Amino acid sequence: MCGISGISGKNWNSRQLKNMLAIQRHRGPDDEDIYISDDQLTGLAHNRLSIIDLSEAGRQPMHDLSGRYYMVFNGEVYNYLEIRKKLSAEFTFKSQSDSEVILYAYIKWGSACLDQFVGMFAIAIWDTHEKLLWIARDRFGVKPLNYAFDANNNFYFASEIKTLHAGGIPKEINEPAWAAYLGYGRYDHDENTFWKGVNKLMPGHFLTLKDNNFKITKWYDLHDKTGDEYDNRSIEDVSEEYLTLLEENIKFRFRSDVPVGINLSGGLDSSALLSLVNKVKGEDSDVIAFTFYTGDSRYDELPWVREMISHTNHPLISCLLQATDVPELAASVQYHQDEPFGGIPTLAYAKLFEEARKEGVIVLLDGQGMDEQWAGYDYYRNVETNISRPTIQGSNDRSVLPECLDNEFLAMSGNWKAPEKYPDKLRNLQYRDALYTKIPRALRFNDRISMRASTELREPFLDHRLFEIAFRQQASFKINGTTGKWFMRQLLKNYLPGKVVEAPKRALQTPQREWLRKDLRNWAEAQIENAINNVSFLNRNEVIKHWEAFLNEESDNSFYVWQWISLGLMEIKQPAKVLV
Repeated sequence: MCGISGISGKNWNSRQLKNMLAIQRHRGPDDEDIYISDDQLTGLAHNRLSIIDLSEAGRQPMHDLSGRYYMVFNGEVYNYLEIRKKLSAEFTFKSQSDSEVILYAYIKWGSACLDQFVGMFAIAIWDTHEKLLWIARDRFGVKPLNYAFDANNNFYFASEIKTLHAGGIPKEINEPAWAAYLGYGRYDHDENTFWKGVNKLMPGHFLTLKDNNFKITKWYDLHDKTGDEYDNRSIEDVSEEYLTLLEENIKFRFRSDVPVGINLSGGLDSSALLSLVNKVKGEDSDVIAFTFYTGDSRYDELPWVREMISHTNHPLISCLLQATDVPELAASVQYHQDEPFGGIPTLAYAKLFEEARKEGVIVLLDGQGMDEQWAGYDYYRNVETNISRPTIQGSNDRSVLPECLDNEFLAMSGNWKAPEKYPDKLRNLQYRDALYTKIPRALRFNDRISMRASTELREPFLDHRLFEIAFRQQASFKINGTTGKWFMRQLLKNYLPGKVVEAPKRALQTPQREWLRKDLRNWAEAQIENAINNVSFLNRNEVIKHWEAFLNEESDNSFYVWQWISLGLMEIKQPAKVLV
């Protein structure tokens, strides 16, 4: 996993590209290099975190033997060995890397190469003959890709937004994005970012740029692959196919030339991950496990985690997050996120990656994706009344307070609604969460905090083939009475203790509410005051009123408080009057 960036156009200089390379060094501390085409039309930059083929042969930017194609790539294509076999009769490989396989797959199949890949990726390839820049992103957007045009119509792309700003793209807030976030809790749901002029290439899309012709094409859609009809096979047949793919995914994600560890919480997803690692690696597996805790027994899952691994050989490293860690850590994580992030749970997760890096574990696995596949969240169980309601797992109170915003500013938010492609509400809700809300947010948070520590995060359950199987199943496979993820619970009965299989879904939580009210109150108030002073769209009286109500425990939801803190942490400066 790495950092990629580049510029294409007629009016730019190498210093811009070097600035972009320097600011992404945390994404790839092992090596870095740039390529600038002979005609000066395109430059590519790469920060390398060496995972597969640690030799010089795996360096990027990488080119084919003819020198026609140059590539930078971020991520992993896990089935690269299988694809390499298909290509070996036609191409001569000089490395053992997945990067070289990707390059020759593109030369062989063009954009259709994407259908061959199982993995997470953002790929940029410059064709020196056609003067064509081709950039693609994986099906679920595990790896990031942001882009922008400058005033001279030069095209910039990068793994992180700050990289575009370092290259010369002006740093101005995108008011509609902030209005949607603060007023309705919408973010990471479309191509817009929180910064004006900066967009993201959406998951499952590729773009091409030739001369002044810029085009974006969708190459993957979950609904297109599943259709509307349900799978009528027995649970035994579905289980056999699904379990086979799960095991393959675990094997794929242990393809690495550096140590691989696992992230654990006390829930079903982590338990499934641990059991599958043991099945694939053997009962004597000593892969290091990592978990975080806060010292608050109301939230910590450390006892569950210890129970899970007590009969294995896995060493456990427990990472403590304390309230006193939050101010400094929040500032650092916010810098790396570029956009608002998910609060104190994200900070706890960030400490885990820091500790893994200290232990020499460069790759970590976690269990993201199972809830969206098999309807694990509590609000899935009553989709008839909750389909359009913004949801925060574990809370019934309002998550946003639009009355705290200037009315004209709030009106900028637009009327976005997730596509409803399926004939049933449950799959539409799952589709929304997988492609527009929960997973996109979590992936952005997790990419930035893992790369902040120069580590790679791999998500075995975020395989498109697993999602396609799950989305073909009837609701009865997913929800049984008040129990979500029913299929997975049946599948894992022979692998996990009964109390783990039967345990209800628990939100991954920290004592955020308690800390913001007490230990971190002064810090939180300082960030909120900073936000109020720096932007014109917050209503001071309303914000203070609701802050005081939160302090008096009149709400159990702290999401809107963290929204205001995010504004303060980002130190956004806005002209005194921006509304017309």
